[in-house]
Amino acid sequence: MRERVTEEVALLNSGFEAPTPQLLIPISTAKALELWPPTGESKELIVDTAGGPLRVWFYPRIALVKVITSDAESREVLTDLLVSPLADEPLISDMLAEELEIVVESFGRGLWRFRSEAPGKLRPSERR
Repeated sequence: MRERVTEEVALLNSGFEAPTPQLLIPISTAKALELWPPTGESKELIVDTAGGPLRVWFYPRIALVKVITSDAESREVLTDLLVSPLADEPLISDMLAEELEIVVESFGRGLWRFRSEAPGKLRPSERR
């Protein structure tokens, strides 16, 4: 399989609970990764969300994901992708955030850091 890369700002969603590291992506991102229209590697699922049931296409353990900032990078994490026709930006699950070692200091103000960084090292959220 050919390597495909995209760099995007993703939202960490504390309510996106998953048993494995997962990244929910919009169709536009799936197209950039040549995963849309759905391929034989995917499975159509209905998942429960706060807004009700959502149909997604699930690609297990298909992507390596990492966080890149101006002065640091996380490790790469093997991640499941879920393609959503309703999403307009990538969403990071709780387990993916854990594996990427993201520590949220303030959801309201959008402040975070890597677990290895001192508590005073606060990073602002990126703009879309």
